[in-house]
Amino acid sequence: MSISRRSFLGKSALAAGSFYIVPRHVLGKGYQAPSDKLNIAGVGINGKGLSDVNNAFNEGVNNIVALCDVDLTRAKPLFEKYAKAGQYQDWRVMLEKDKSIDAVTISTPDHNHAAIAMAAMQLGKHVYVQKPMSHNIFEARTMTEAARKYQVVSQMGNQGASSPGTQQIVKWIDQGLIGKVHTVNIWTNRPIWPQGIPLPSGQHAKPADIDWDVWLGPASLIDYNPAYHPFKWRGWWNFGTGALGDMGCHLIDGPFRALGLGYPTEVEASIGSVFISGNQPEYIPEGCPPSASIQLKFPASKKNKSAVTMNWTDGGLRGFHPDLIPANDPIGTADNSNGVVMIGTKGVLTHATYGLEPRIYLNNGDKIEMPKLEPTNLKEYGHQAMWAEACKAGFNSKEHKELSSSFDYAGPLSETVLMGNLAIRSYTLRTPIQGQANRFNYPGRKKLIWDGQNMKITNFEDANQFVKREYRAGWKL
Repeated sequence: MSISRRSFLGKSALAAGSFYIVPRHVLGKGYQAPSDKLNIAGVGINGKGLSDVNNAFNEGVNNIVALCDVDLTRAKPLFEKYAKAGQYQDWRVMLEKDKSIDAVTISTPDHNHAAIAMAAMQLGKHVYVQKPMSHNIFEARTMTEAARKYQVVSQMGNQGASSPGTQQIVKWIDQGLIGKVHTVNIWTNRPIWPQGIPLPSGQHAKPADIDWDVWLGPASLIDYNPAYHPFKWRGWWNFGTGALGDMGCHLIDGPFRALGLGYPTEVEASIGSVFISGNQPEYIPEGCPPSASIQLKFPASKKNKSAVTMNWTDGGLRGFHPDLIPANDPIGTADNSNGVVMIGTKGVLTHATYGLEPRIYLNNGDKIEMPKLEPTNLKEYGHQAMWAEACKAGFNSKEHKELSSSFDYAGPLSETVLMGNLAIRSYTLRTPIQGQANRFNYPGRKKLIWDGQNMKITNFEDANQFVKREYRAGWKL
C-alpha cells in the first residue's frame, strides 16, 4: 500500500505506535529526512505574518512551499526570501493548486481568519491563526468544532501563552500562593491606531498591486480606502475587533488559563464618547470606540473555587494600585501601559504583556519575582515552532495536547474576548424618542446575561445580532 507524504504527516487515524520517522542519526549527521519537514503555506505575510512564517520555518527545519498576500508590494520581503515558494494573491487559488501543503499560517485582518482557516481545515490542513482566533463568537465556536471534526493541529497566535512567564503564573496559582482569586483588573494603551472617528470618506484609486475583493472577503462590499489598509482596519467593526481583539488574547490569557475560567455568565460595558460639534456625542456604530470599560463575571472554577469579576479598560485607562503594591512599583509593564492584576485572599499577582515580569505581593509583606525576559530574544517562545512539530506528530499526539493555545483552549478564550465587543456594540444601539428631536433611548446599556453553551444573550435579544456577522455573498463559511 502506498502512503502519500501528506497523509503520512500528522494523520490522526494512525495509532501512536505506528507513526514512524527514520531517526536522523541513521541517515547521517546533519541530515534531515524529508518526512521530518512540514510543508507550510503562509496567508497574510507582512506585519505579524513575517514572524509567523519565519518562526514556523524555524531556520530550515520546515519548508515554506507557498505564500499568499493580497498586497503584492508588502509581500515582497517574504516572496524574495522564500523565492522557491509558490506566490499567490488569492488564498483560494493557492489551496486549490498546491496539493503539497500540510499546514497554513493565517495572519490576515481579523475578518478573514475564519474563512481561510475553515477552508484549510476542511482540506485536512493544520492551521496557525493569529489572535483573535476569529471576528465573532460564532466563528470561534465553529472553528473549534471544525478542528476536532477534521482532526487537525491548531494553534492561535497569542505567543505569550508559550512564555516562561505564563508558565510561572500558572505554577504560582496552582500552588495557591495568593489564595482564591476574586478580582482581575486588566488594561491596555490600545488603540494605537485611529479609532472613535467618523467613517472615512472620499474616492481613492485602488493600487494596482492590491486585490481588494479578496482583502474584503466576507465583509461588506465597499470601495478601497487607505483608511483601512494596511493597519487601520482594526478600528472598524466590518474588519477588526478593536483594542480588545488586539490585546485581549494576550492579556486575558494569563488569568483565564491560571484560574481555569470558562464562558462568562455576565457582561457589561461602558464606552468613551467623542464630541466634534455641539453637545451631542458622535454616533459611529460602524467604528470601535476610543476607549471602553468592560466587566465580565465568571462562576467558580474547579481550579480557583471562587467566582471571579474581571475588569477590562482600554484607551490608555487603567486600574489603580492595590494596597499591597508599593506606590513606586509598576503594575504590569514598566510604564504601566499594559498589564494584569489578580487579587486573591492571600495576596496579589501582577504581570505584563505576554505573561512577562510576573510578581507576587503577599499579605505578610513578602514579594516574589522572576527574572525579566525579553520576547525579542526568544523567537516568540517557540510558539510557532512547537505548533509545526505538533503538526508532524499528529492530532492525537502528546505534542498537540501540550500546545499552549490549540483551539480547544483558544476558542473559549477568544469567545470571552469577543463577548466584550458584543457588549460594546450593544451599548451603542439606540432608538429615537418620539417627539423629541435628537433624543434617544439606549436599551443595551445594562448588564447582559450570557448563555455560553447556546451562544445567546438571554435578557436582550437585540444583542444577539453581534454573535454572528452577515457574510457577503460567496464568502460564507
